Amino acid sequence: MQFQKTAISEVILITPKKIGDSRGYFSETFRLDIFAENVGNFELIQDNQSLSADIGTVRGLHFQLDPRAQGKLIRCIAGAIFDVAVDIRKGSSTYGRHVKAELTAENGHQLWVPPGFAHGFCTLEPNSIISYKVTDYYSPEHDRGLLWSDPELGIEWPVSAEGAILSGKDQVQPRLADLETNFVYDI
Repeated sequence: MQFQKTAISEVILITPKKIGDSRGYFSETFRLDIFAENVGNFELIQDNQSLSADIGTVRGLHFQLDPRAQGKLIRCIAGAIFDVAVDIRKGSSTYGRHVKAELTAENGHQLWVPPGFAHGFCTLEPNSIISYKVTDYYSPEHDRGLLWSDPELGIEWPVSAEGAILSGKDQVQPRLADLETNFVYDI
């Protein structure tokens, strides 16, 4: 596995090795010991999966407040997504900045999004399936979001605001300037 720090060093792009032959390939997509050595000692306690049927489906930007914050290890197992992580840790030198990556079933890339970041994605192909491991269980009372299209974030999404397929919840999330979060950058 290859671990590559992004422009925000805590967000890491992971590329598992594929061993292929005429039958297809084999890939070890997660090993706790190697993950801990390269990313940190996080306990990944739950696997989630979502299907987005249409191109241009946007899910996010989502996060959970402390003490139920979630780190996420995201991968696309069918189709393709434009994946985004936004730093929402107050006091961080990268507060409000984002990292993006294209995750596809073909490239096998995974993105580690640590606690203190909002996460979202846009589908690039129909019937995209996303699988992700998280560090805490879903907690409705800690569930929050950030407006995906907030111009202050400077994210160049592959879909227009008019063309995006969104949930009602994601249409009305707060902008960064109005965001209430309890994440504080810890040196």
